[in-house]
Amino acid sequence: MTVIPTLETKRLRLRPMTIEDWPAYEQLMRSERSRFMGGPTPKYVTWGIFSHDIAHWTLFGHGALMIDDKTTDKTVGQVGLNHGPLFPETELGWFLYDGFEGHGYALEAALRMRQWGFEEFGLKTLVSYIDQKNERSCKLAERMGAVIDPDAPCLDPDDLVYRHPAP
Repeated sequence: MTVIPTLETKRLRLRPMTIEDWPAYEQLMRSERSRFMGGPTPKYVTWGIFSHDIAHWTLFGHGALMIDDKTTDKTVGQVGLNHGPLFPETELGWFLYDGFEGHGYALEAALRMRQWGFEEFGLKTLVSYIDQKNERSCKLAERMGAVIDPDAPCLDPDDLVYRHPAP
């Protein structure tokens, strides 16, 4: 069985998901805030997505981790590596809960997850699928050094594919 890691940065703890994460996750996915992630979604679909994020660890050896601010112990969002039939390539994705934008949490967490994916998990390539209207995530990918790859396969015609540089 895969051991789900806990990753650290100076300010953040990236930890395995627990059932205690469900209420905030459900609230996000059932709100307009999830519009760039296929939402808002009904409760049964939201539960499937939540379970999917956890199941990736068993199926692929990677998956989603919740982002905790180590100073406050508040969960501020999620970062993860996705793959499988919904993703032509391994994808680095992230979200923040309402009120936690503008503090650099997503950048810090995504950089750490990307480092883990390349250096510790052994990925050779990594992309982020981002809705072209999601300006904040596009800018974040660009700050990370990712560039649009117009030739990369993509399932959603509204998504841009950002290819991340390997270390």
